[in-house]
Amino acid sequence: QVQLVESGGGLVQPGGSLRLSCAASGFTFSDYWMYWIRQAPGKGREWISGISTGGDRTHYADSLKGRFTISRDNTKNTLYLQIDSLKAEDTAMYYCAKDVRELAPSYNYDYWGQGTQVTVSS
Repeated sequence: QVQLVESGGGLVQPGGSLRLSCAASGFTFSDYWMYWIRQAPGKGREWISGISTGGDRTHYADSLKGRFTISRDNTKNTLYLQIDSLKAEDTAMYYCAKDVRELAPSYNYDYWGQGTQVTVSS
């Protein structure tokens, strides 16, 4: 049974940093591209970033480049998202997602976590 469990969200002041984690189980984590997506209140889902199976290739949404860093530890079956210089507009539920295709990216997802809330406020 595939499970993705996000953690690390919380309330942070503008300019602060957070590292989100996504613990994966129920599948061979190292065989799949993984992604972070977010959804702000009242808005649609926004793709943030994707990372290759080995972690050597990363892609970011153009509007978010520079403050977000995706990484993974295949020995721990865990995906990470480092967010720096947080802004109020980063307030959202953050989700990790698994690619439907093994080894190669399709940018389609078959499993999502329950999300972790990030709130940026002074």
